Amino acid sequence: MIESPKKDKLNRRLPKWDSKGIKRFLRYTFVGGGTFLFDLTMLYLFTDVFGWSPVFSAGLAFFIAVSFNYFISRKLVFNGTSRELKQGYLGFLIIAGSGLCIVTGFMYIMVDLLHWQYMLSRILVSFVTGIWNYLLNLYVNFKMAGKPLL
Repeated sequence: MIESPKKDKLNRRLPKWDSKGIKRFLRYTFVGGGTFLFDLTMLYLFTDVFGWSPVFSAGLAFFIAVSFNYFISRKLVFNGTSRELKQGYLGFLIIAGSGLCIVTGFMYIMVDLLHWQYMLSRILVSFVTGIWNYLLNLYVNFKMAGKPLL
């Protein structure tokens, strides 16, 4: 069966879930999980120790954690990228900015409007932002889709 050029183009853009793609995603999940625990720790400190708003605290903690995530991910997840450090970090921050909008928006809805517990809300939001950030970094920032792991 011959595939249409349109379908072939779409297939090249979809995630490749071969062993290399799975390994990269697992590395991202491991790195992201560690920095997310750091994020939750800061969220707790900012909210319960400093008394700041959970929405503000979640945004600040996310920004700090995502910066650490960049430098670790660059070495362990997206190694082999041709992006320069500064250019990659800028792209990472732009993508993280969209994730920050997701985090603070959903935190506002869940915590301020629905009165859910802030830690549970942040954990739930992390699933959306984690996948969002991974896919944008894989395809847009580091352009690593289909490239081998080094």
